[in-house]
Amino acid sequence: MFCIIVKNEVKNGCREQYLSVMQENAKASVLGEQGCYAFDVLVDQTNDHHFYLYEIYQDENALAEHKKTEHYLESRKYLVDIVENVSVIRCDVTARNEKN
Repeated sequence: MFCIIVKNEVKNGCREQYLSVMQENAKASVLGEQGCYAFDVLVDQTNDHHFYLYEIYQDENALAEHKKTEHYLESRKYLVDIVENVSVIRCDVTARNEKN
């Protein structure tokens, strides 16, 4: 499995717009993409305009397919002008521990 952890720094005043768009994208990803296993939207406790996306995919090809989906491409239209900085960490998943 493959994971990315994305940090998005959002412009002041755009927090709610970001959350609306990103939560919809995350939900559509998990429900509609066979290769997307998890997509969590997290907010920094010290800065409510800094967000982290924790995404787990079957492999890097599944992430590439995610970036071709209608919901992903639609979300870019709304995020392009409100996200100031983006950083990405790419990881291999060695273990997942979840309660069912």
